[in-house]
Amino acid sequence: MTIIKNNPAAYHNLFSELFNNFPTNWGRDTEASWSIVPVNINESENGFHVELNAPGRNKGDFKINIEKGLLTVSFEKKEETENKEFKTIRKEFSYTDFKRSFSIDETINTEAIEAKYENGVLKLFLPKKESIKISPKEIAVK
Repeated sequence: MTIIKNNPAAYHNLFSELFNNFPTNWGRDTEASWSIVPVNINESENGFHVELNAPGRNKGDFKINIEKGLLTVSFEKKEETENKEFKTIRKEFSYTDFKRSFSIDETINTEAIEAKYENGVLKLFLPKKESIKISPKEIAVK
């Protein structure tokens, strides 16, 4: 009888060999896919700070809309012109389209929402209406 011990390194090499040889887009339709972009949302006294991690995009490619209490941020990939000076051997960079929507209520001043794109992060500031801002208040003990 032969005893075979499990060798985790052998499994790792097998899987690496199998999966590293497949093309990066194998098994998925890249034209129809929507990706989920990570988001951070923080609240301050003056409003909400929304950050979307979207590196490698151009600020002009983002669309930000508000309709019926829904803030929608989307990015649609524009067609790239092929460079005739050289032949692409491998292309792993992909900038897939995305769309994220957030419910907003009457506490947000929708007329004063600001957006800027810097260092791969789309930053939105959703200011609170003046009547909603809560000022810190100290209560004296009698």
